[in-house]
Amino acid sequence: MTAIAHPTPAQATGGEAEEQAARFLARRGLQLVARNYRTRLGEIDLIAREGATLVFVEVRLRKDSRFGGAVESITARKRRRIAAAARQYLMHMPRVPACRFDVVCIEGDEATWIRGAFAVDSQG
Repeated sequence: MTAIAHPTPAQATGGEAEEQAARFLARRGLQLVARNYRTRLGEIDLIAREGATLVFVEVRLRKDSRFGGAVESITARKRRRIAAAARQYLMHMPRVPACRFDVVCIEGDEATWIRGAFAVDSQG
């Protein structure tokens, strides 16, 4: 018999934020391609298409900005891990499309979409 893993409260809240972000982006015309793409190198919360562009989306949740906003919480290390996961995802595609790294910040009840929130070089 296999034990059923239940998400922690933080995982459940994160999942809700990702769902909110996915709906937010869909209302703005993006087509969701994948959720929670994980590799040993990193994870991408959402992958979507906006026209011909493949968009890798980091979702950040903050109850308030007392300890810094959601964007400030994406460290250089986190950006490298997202980029590494994106490279792995792209390796499985026959042709590499134009790509962009976006962030959807959820602070309180408000969502903010930052297109091209960060860029990565060939070193990650």
